[in-house]
Amino acid sequence: MKIKTNKSHHEDTFRALLMFILVLFTTLTFAQIKDHSAAVNKAADKIEQKVIDWRHDIHQNPELGNREFRTAALIAKHLESLGIDVQTKVGVTGVVGILKGDKPGPVVALRADMDALPVEEKNDLPYASKVKTTYNGNETSVMHACGHDGHVAILMGVAEILSGMKTDLKGTVKFIFQPAEEGAPKGEEGGAALMVNEGALENPKVDVIFGLHMDAGTEIGKISYRPAGIMASVNDMKITVKGKPAHGSSPWAGIDPIVVSAQIITSLQTIVSRNVALTNNAAVVTIGAIHGGNRSNIIPEQVEMLGTIRTFTNEDEAFVLKRIRDIVELTAQAAGATATVELPYSMRFPVTFNDETLTGLMLSTLEKSAGKDNVLLIPAITGAEDFSFFAQKVPGLYFFVGAMTKGKDPKTVGDHHTPQFLMDDNGFKTGVNALSNLVFDYMELKTQ
Repeated sequence: MKIKTNKSHHEDTFRALLMFILVLFTTLTFAQIKDHSAAVNKAADKIEQKVIDWRHDIHQNPELGNREFRTAALIAKHLESLGIDVQTKVGVTGVVGILKGDKPGPVVALRADMDALPVEEKNDLPYASKVKTTYNGNETSVMHACGHDGHVAILMGVAEILSGMKTDLKGTVKFIFQPAEEGAPKGEEGGAALMVNEGALENPKVDVIFGLHMDAGTEIGKISYRPAGIMASVNDMKITVKGKPAHGSSPWAGIDPIVVSAQIITSLQTIVSRNVALTNNAAVVTIGAIHGGNRSNIIPEQVEMLGTIRTFTNEDEAFVLKRIRDIVELTAQAAGATATVELPYSMRFPVTFNDETLTGLMLSTLEKSAGKDNVLLIPAITGAEDFSFFAQKVPGLYFFVGAMTKGKDPKTVGDHHTPQFLMDDNGFKTGVNALSNLVFDYMELKTQ
């Protein structure tokens, strides 16, 4: 059995040194390029209320993945009013806007996700969602419980600012409004992977991509980031254990798949605790659902389990997935049962990877957008994001923007994907500034 070992301490030190040198070099370089941040901030002040109003409207009219028809129409109408070339129905309901600056230069993509979640809102707000729809055959409430309404409104605001400063743009901007980040409905394709397959990063070919996510647990005015793996890869899995049914009073007459499943669940936990080098990267192996049997005195024939796996490198992902298959199949075999692992079962997102060179290059931009003391280096997050499919194809930088009212305790605020999820409207301007400044600064650096 392969046991993971720690990476070299020298490798980590070398990476940190390279990052320091790159940031120092970039700081000196920024002193020599034109700074558009004052003009961006002034423009952001003028449209801040529009961004808030857009967000309230989208929040009050949420739509699930691949069903963002109203949202897409709102976006397309706004982009067209700015003179931006618009493509619709990219990746089902996705919208792509192309803004060509007056000067030649790189192609910079900005991405916002559009979809809501099957959650019933519990916030007392004048713009709270009352929407109900059908999801996977069942009636459900719908809510923007992860901030995607804010992401759309921010990018609409950025489009307005950049189109108004078109004469200063040294290159082309692609505005990518993506559906189904939370996953497409059962039996459908969707999300970033489908947009990539349908050419969202081509014609013109994108050089880099930036994206943000509002964070309900971070104070407004703050930005958080991390080079390399900032969010985990995710695989879901289905495990089916088959034994031999018997009367509950005579377990020796059968092969109990419930006992085998219990052994499998316990053994799976040793992957993280004993096989993964946790000083380098975290990992998660979770069984979230188990079903087998229907009476107390019947040993069933079969047990089914559902689970999720999170890792931060391709190497760790391949290793953990192999260990899961080995443990499941061999544990069942030792008990005289059989087991199959469907992995991934219905979804896989790669690691959301921030290109280290790009991150170092643009750190000064994030700092001037929020203030140096308000830009925070954070640990890796075990949540997942399908922005990762874009960042697999071109260098990407993904960061978080605070959405929590100042002075609140992050332990008491409504978390993402819950009915109490809440964002402070005053946090959106930081996102508008950051994305706008990233475009201008990257173009200036690459056309020196």
